Formats: sequence, C-alpha cells, structure tokens
Amino acid sequence: MSDKEADTSVAVHDLIARRWSPRAFDADVALDPERVRALLEAARWAPSFGNTQPARYLVGLRGDDTFERILGALAEGNRSWAHRAGALLVGCARVRNEKGGVPYAEYGVGLSAENLALQAVADGLAVHQMAGFDADTVRREFALPDEITPLVAIAVGVTADPEVLGDERAVTRETAPRRRIALAEFAFSGTWGEATYPA
Repeated sequence: MSDKEADTSVAVHDLIARRWSPRAFDADVALDPERVRALLEAARWAPSFGNTQPARYLVGLRGDDTFERILGALAEGNRSWAHRAGALLVGCARVRNEKGGVPYAEYGVGLSAENLALQAVADGLAVHQMAGFDADTVRREFALPDEITPLVAIAVGVTADPEVLGDERAVTRETAPRRRIALAEFAFSGTWGEATYPA
C-alpha cells in the first residue's frame, strides 16, 4: 500500500483507494486531448436528479487561452502550483432550465466531478479540485449566462516529485498520509451518534 492509498476498514475499489488530491504536477507532460475527452465523457454520464444533467465544464489545456484565463481566476495559493497541471477546468451548474429552477444542481455537479476524478485515476492521471477561485472572474472572462453558476476549479495532470513545490511546508503536506474521520463517527443507526460500525 502506498502512503497515499486510503487506509480503509474493509477493502474498497482500487480507484477509490488510490484517488487523492495532489498539488505536485509534472509540467513537462502535456495531456492528450483524447484523455481529457474521456474524463468529460465519464463526467457526462454521472447521475442527476430527474436526469436534468446540470453539470457543464470550461476546459483548458496547458498553453491555451482557456487554461490561462482559468489560471488567472484561481486564488494565488492555487496558482502557485496549478500552472503545472496539464489541464484546468471549471465545473459549473446549470441552475435553471426551460422548466425553472433545477433541483439539486450542485449535487449533480459533485457527482459529475467525482466521475471525472475516478476516470482520471483509471487513466493514470490525478485531479485536484479547488474552491479557491473567483467565480465572478470566471463569469466575466467566459461570458457565462445567468443560469450557469461556477462551482469548482479542477486541475488535472500527471503527478511529479513533491519537491517541485519548492516550499518545505508544501512538500510536507503533499507527502503526509491521508486522513479521514473514523467510520464510527461517520455512519449511525438507531439514534444519531450510535455507530453502525463501532470498530
């Protein structure tokens, strides 16, 4: 088991066990557009409330104009490492359609983004999802219609040696074991707080 593989109480699928959110990407590896297409197909086939399919994506490959504009919308801390990613995306929710408000649109984007992340793992890629970006900048830069809400920025690429991050604190964070709360604190039966699986 690698240091970044999930430490689970029972076995889970390898794609889930190996999924994590690196910041150290290899700036020398360009992503084949067909690999990115596969990620978007996986995202497109996610479930959604009433099959409303609210997820939409802005997609930039490193070196193109869309990538640079997404990079410019990221918080400074995220820009410091995300520029090495092979692709930058913004996951958006279509919150209204011809029938009115789209229920659970944000949830639909979350499901879609997780499909994308797991497809990336299957393809030997890594994904880091970010809340640290300026949604208004994205709206302005890409002329988003009113019914589209940008929710998450996503970096995709091939992992690199954590030393590319330069900063000792960032390297330590990159190499630290992954942590989650215990299952006993996560799932309850009978009464709230009564663990389904106490140990």
